Amino acid sequence: MKKIIAVIVLAFGMVFSVNAQDKMQKNALNTISLEQTPGEFTQKQITVPEGTYVFEIANNNVGHDVGFVLVEKGKDISKPENHIKTAYVTQAVATGKVQTSKPTKLEKGEYVYFCPLNPTATDNTLTVK
Repeated sequence: MKKIIAVIVLAFGMVFSVNAQDKMQKNALNTISLEQTPGEFTQKQITVPEGTYVFEIANNNVGHDVGFVLVEKGKDISKPENHIKTAYVTQAVATGKVQTSKPTKLEKGEYVYFCPLNPTATDNTLTVK
């Protein structure tokens, strides 16, 4: 059977890569691409359906390594035990580079994301419907 791959580019530069055959399966894997610039993420609010995602983090001339932290909204972001560890990039993202996280299952709810290495706002919101 021939595989069909679809790529959808949404507002704010977010990219979802969906394999059409896997779309019907619960374990379909999608990519959320986020870009960091000095002091901020260029995407401040994102809404996605429930599913399993890989976070792809780009460092756009920040001038030093960056990272990525995802936490359920309402939990203390300063406590590492509240971080969704699979959403961490697998290695620090150097200037001009891109790194990805491990697959992360997102259930309905609200999450906040930030970078501990690039002082970004901690009110960037990811909503899962």
